[in-house]
Amino acid sequence: MINSGNAELIAQWNDLMQRNYGSPRIALVSGSGCEVVDADGCTYTDFLGGIATNVLGHANPSVVTAVTRQIQELGHVSNLYAHPKALELAAKLRQVSGDHSARVFFCNSGTEANEAAFKLSRLTGRTKIIAMQGAFHGRTMGALALTGQPSKSDPFRPLPGEVIHVPYGDSNAVARALDTNTAMVIVEPIQGEAGVVAPDPGYLVALREMTRDNGTLLAIDEVQTGMGRTGDWFAFQSEGIEPDVITLAKGLGGGLPLGAMLALGSATDLLGPGSHGSTFGGNPVACAAALATFAVIESESFLDSNTRLGAYLSDQLRMLDRVAEVRGRGLLIGIGFRGEIAHQIQKALEERGFLTNAANAFTIRLAPPYVITEGHIDNFVAALREILKEVAL
Repeated sequence: MINSGNAELIAQWNDLMQRNYGSPRIALVSGSGCEVVDADGCTYTDFLGGIATNVLGHANPSVVTAVTRQIQELGHVSNLYAHPKALELAAKLRQVSGDHSARVFFCNSGTEANEAAFKLSRLTGRTKIIAMQGAFHGRTMGALALTGQPSKSDPFRPLPGEVIHVPYGDSNAVARALDTNTAMVIVEPIQGEAGVVAPDPGYLVALREMTRDNGTLLAIDEVQTGMGRTGDWFAFQSEGIEPDVITLAKGLGGGLPLGAMLALGSATDLLGPGSHGSTFGGNPVACAAALATFAVIESESFLDSNTRLGAYLSDQLRMLDRVAEVRGRGLLIGIGFRGEIAHQIQKALEERGFLTNAANAFTIRLAPPYVITEGHIDNFVAALREILKEVAL
């Protein structure tokens, strides 16, 4: 049934798949490092990394070896039994969180991690949640209730929960909304889906202080920013705070589906037996991939290189005409343009062999694999420079 070219595969996609994603322009069939190949044999440099997921690029040898070995030993056990890889990975997450009290719940995605945080907050005995305008926490009903993008949530109302959305980056707005029934404040340290929007320094510190004083959980959504993308294991660590809840996914599995919700401090006592679960959460193969990903990030000093390469890329982008703003940190970058040209630019970059994402009409989002080089960056910037000369406002 499956034929070989882009046109054939996309025609089959349109016939077989539901229409929630629309119709893709290309079909990818293989990859190595920062490069992917489509069904027509065209090669692309991946500056999106599966939306911040393929942190080591494609077909990383360490991940391939770890996954192959694990699937030969033990592929799945459910959550009725312990297995070594999940325990080893949980210990690693406790270590990088910086909190020796941390306890881990494994799931399969960022949406599921945020659903778990939602449920955890209800066990405080309070029901109100404060989230941020522009936030993206997922598309299942609970996570969608947390998401502060009406275009995504309005078609599915009424949504569960007593969720109030306040302006992102405005700690005074959070302070005004806090009351004795507020169970949790959930926030992204950088809003990825909104176009890579970063708050001013001190914002997370202010939220930590006021939530602690109010007996409210502070949950940090690190689904896009975690696993070293910004130069720290978690982006909140640059502010020196200690949250109550951390959610992560995407890069955690090195390209395999894996998410986690970490509870810290007194929040570790909230979930009890039978209160939550996931059949595939903490799957041995996905955990093996995650452990290999951690090992490569450490051995290759990617936390440092992500900071250096992110600064290099940002500096090069700021020199381009019609670039109004470059936002973000490390290898999570939003290019803000003068004019609503982002979708045109995404398409033109794809035609020149670069995969990116138009997060909105004004912004291109970049989240490349950590194995990106200055050479890749120079080629990308050169292509973008030429495109900006051609694209009409």
